[in-house]
Amino acid sequence: MDFHHVSVLLEECMTGLAIKPEGIYVDGTAGGAGHSAEIAKRLTTGRLFALDQDPDAVKTASARLAGFPCAEVIHVNFRNMEEALAQRGVDKIDGVLLDLGVSSHQLDCGERGFSYHQDAPLDMRMSQSGPSAKDLVNTWSVEDLTRIIREYGEEKFAHSIAVHIEKYRQDKEIETTMELAEIIKSSMPASARRNKNPAKKTFQAIRIAVNAELDALEEALERAFRLLVPGGRMVIITFHSLEDRMVKQKYAEWCKGCICPPDFPQCVCGRKPKARLVNRKPITASEEELAVNHRSRSAKLRVLEKLEEE
Repeated sequence: MDFHHVSVLLEECMTGLAIKPEGIYVDGTAGGAGHSAEIAKRLTTGRLFALDQDPDAVKTASARLAGFPCAEVIHVNFRNMEEALAQRGVDKIDGVLLDLGVSSHQLDCGERGFSYHQDAPLDMRMSQSGPSAKDLVNTWSVEDLTRIIREYGEEKFAHSIAVHIEKYRQDKEIETTMELAEIIKSSMPASARRNKNPAKKTFQAIRIAVNAELDALEEALERAFRLLVPGGRMVIITFHSLEDRMVKQKYAEWCKGCICPPDFPQCVCGRKPKARLVNRKPITASEEELAVNHRSRSAKLRVLEKLEEE
């Protein structure tokens, strides 16, 4: 299957990056190279590094960016962008883009095991290496399963689902996406089973755990900010509340100045903001985009600009 992914908020991302033709840019989630290609088109003497941990994405992005001498595709998780760039003699960048979440290709390609709509081996590994979702659901304790389903999926029936998973696997391993989806449904009251996608939150939680997504994002944010030059832009698209909360809080931390108690007559901490918000509220998809790409419905775009150090 071809790597298909509709780039979300494409023009808004380009505006947010404020691309300089001679600048150095990182697309930390190359995917189908939609965003990467648009960045590359705007460069003259600049450089683009398109990163992805998914071998399918790397193959597709390499083909689609082959006509841009300024672009290089790197097979690496974005949390390791600093090392990957250092190997290429780069220690400063003018902008970074992260389009978080699962690509259309990963969802639509049944054998990748991300979807609860198609029966496939239970996998969910974005990198196609390391422990899979099957390994997780068949070996983790009820306590650990409850925790990840509750924290990462924000699922109120987390404990019941974990108990049912543990009970089922006593007789046989859970091997497929549909097996897991049926276990999840059977763990819920009838009213919850009538929801359109009763397995959605648990699948999200397991995917996040399998790929250590929140740990990778936290590390990537810190490293990307270190790499940015003053005036450089960080452009991030999130698709669920956990990612968005982390990005929002990290942005707020960098934008915060004085941290003295409010009753102090004057500042003694000397702390200055390291960045500024380009858009105070997240940018969301237009009605036109929603009409052609339903997956953009939950997308939130936040843009940050690094400030000069005093």
